[in-house]
Parts: sequence; structure tokens; C-alpha cells
Amino acid sequence: MNATLYKREMKSSWKLLVIFSAILTMYTVLMIVMYTPEMLQMFQQFSQTMPQLMNSFNMDFSSESLTLLGYLASGLYGFILIIFPMIFSIIRGNGLVARYVDRGSMASLLAAPVKRRTVALTQMGVLLTGIVWLVVYVTGLELFTIAMHAQEQANTWTLLKMNFGLLSLHLFIGGVCFLASCIFDESRFSIALGAGLPGLMFILQMLAQAGETTKGFKYATFFTLYNPDTIAAGEAGAMGGVWVLLAGAVVLFAAAVTVFTRRDLSI
Repeated sequence: MNATLYKREMKSSWKLLVIFSAILTMYTVLMIVMYTPEMLQMFQQFSQTMPQLMNSFNMDFSSESLTLLGYLASGLYGFILIIFPMIFSIIRGNGLVARYVDRGSMASLLAAPVKRRTVALTQMGVLLTGIVWLVVYVTGLELFTIAMHAQEQANTWTLLKMNFGLLSLHLFIGGVCFLASCIFDESRFSIALGAGLPGLMFILQMLAQAGETTKGFKYATFFTLYNPDTIAAGEAGAMGGVWVLLAGAVVLFAAAVTVFTRRDLSI
């Protein structure tokens, strides 16, 4: 990695990271603080009156003995902790390679005495840093808020497994976005694939959760590989899909670096 390039790109990331960290802070703290018998009863009523809508957002509060982690898996991990880090990966993934080529500034970047592979690995490192930061920050925030508000419901090991799965999912999404950025010369095509594929997969996941007639869509989306509900419940084999996502992320990032290193750039 090139330290100078890494520092410059991280300066471009920090504003987004602050914004998304603030949004995740608001939702995370609010959800944990709202874990009270009164709020659970209200959520359960919503699940009974609007089951398809709640299920489409992976929000199932129907269980009478819902634990804190089960509650968070339904209310936080099904939508909020997926959509905002995904948007970050889409924005930064495109901006790290395709946007440089599209604007014609990649020539000046590659004119420096730095190998093309080093540039690719550095840009990859910038994206990985942002993804890891968002997940690690949320993890620390959850542990702190739970300790302050619901210490009796704390289950640190299970929470860490849930967030490791979340990290693996976002590394996979980041790999898709970065590979798209390395393949295309124009930002519009990079975003079309980098945002379009994860977005389509997320919509299919929502449809799969909406009801019996559409549940078959779960076989067409990689989001099915991460199931926070089963991890929170401690079910056997719940982490199997997580390892697939992590392996897939490694393959995608390796492919992105290889493509960028070998391809002819329009600069």
C-alpha cells in the first residue's frame, strides 16, 4: 500500500463515515433503549396487524419471549445495519477507481512511481477500512448501550457472532462494488453494477420474506446467507452462510485487483 495515497483517500472518506456513524448511532441507541415491555407489546401488535409489511423488512416481533438480541436481529439487523453501510460501499467503491478513470485523473495517479497493483491494493484498503470501521463502531456502541440499559440481557459472544456475520456480508457487498469500479471506465456503468446488483438482491430478499408465495426468491439472493435471527437464537449451522460470504469477499477483491492490474485503461 502507498501511505500517501491512503491518507488522501481516507480524507475523502471521513465525512461519509461521520455521517453514517451518526445515523447508526441514532438508530442503534434508540432501538436498545426502546427494549421495554411496553414497546415490545406495541411491536407485537404491529406484527399481528401488518405481518407481510413487517416481514418484508425482516421485522418479526411476534414471539412472546423475545430476547434483546432477537429483538435487535429483527429491528436493526434486517434493514438499518444493512442499508447504510451498503450505501457507503456503493459511493466509495465507485469513487476509488471508476471515478478517477471517468474524470481522466487516473493518468496522473499512475504517472507517479507507484505500481498499478499498489494503487489497487491501497484503494481496496481504503474501502475495507471504512467498512470495518462502521461495523466495529456499531459493535462497540451496542456493547456500551446494552451495558448501560439492559445488562441482564447481555450476550456478548452471540452479539459478536452476529456482527462478524454482518461484517462478512458488507465485505462481500464491498467486493461487488470495488470489482465493478475496476471493470468499467465510466462511473455510470460502475454504479449500475455496483449499486444495481446489491440493490436487486436486497429487493429479492424483501420479497422472499413478504409471504409464502414469494419465499422462493431467497434462493436468488446472497442476503439469505446472513440470517441474524438464527445466529441470535443460537441455531446449529447459523454461521455456515457467513463463511461463504467471507470467502466470496476474498475472491471478489482479489478479482478486482487482478482486473485493475491487467486491463487497458482509457486514460
